[in-house]
Amino acid sequence: MRTPTMSNELPPDEAAGNGSDDALALSRRGFLQTAVAAAAVVHLPQAGAAPDAPAAAASVPPRPVTLDINGKAYALMLEPRVSLLDALREYAGMTGTKKGCDRGQCGACTVLVNGRRVNACLTLAVMHEGDRITTIEGIAQGGQLAPIQSAFIEHDAFQCGYCTPGQICSAVACMDEMRAGTASAASADVRAKVVMFGDDEIRERMSGNLCRCGAYNNIVAAVRATAKV
Repeated sequence: MRTPTMSNELPPDEAAGNGSDDALALSRRGFLQTAVAAAAVVHLPQAGAAPDAPAAAASVPPRPVTLDINGKAYALMLEPRVSLLDALREYAGMTGTKKGCDRGQCGACTVLVNGRRVNACLTLAVMHEGDRITTIEGIAQGGQLAPIQSAFIEHDAFQCGYCTPGQICSAVACMDEMRAGTASAASADVRAKVVMFGDDEIRERMSGNLCRCGAYNNIVAAVRATAKV
């Protein structure tokens, strides 16, 4: 017969259960410690990387760049990484060219380079020395609005107006492309040298310019009316 005792020892079954709880707590603690350590390692600098590498990249000195903008030469001092969009807005003062997405998705920054449409946010300014750059400020001639600008007003082809400079620059190139017989994805016969000035052609060629206000029908009408002149 077992003699009762007043000791603090737990029965074998309870002792076993307490041990499993301790083991579970230890495994959770170990998991958390491992996770924290792994996160810390991710943020450590790579082995062998020079600690001053980012600073060295940021210290690239500006260089002289001359840009032909709207028929006028602009002598600028630009870092090689400056985009054409930032050069136009921040250095040349051509704030008509708008910065929308800064990723080449909205077309608000569209300008003409040697007559062709370019998203100014996706190209570097230093790449365009010697090129003929036209911004919205250079579309009008002699103080008179260009026909496409008048058509945008007549057909109410804008609301907030933020995308309008890019839309107009794109429309100028769009009409030049159609007059030159350059085919698009909407052309019935891409081998033909004649392009019909229809709404499908205009919509396809203007599809790279987004209008958050949704004035697309009026934009197409403005381009169509100008193309017939």
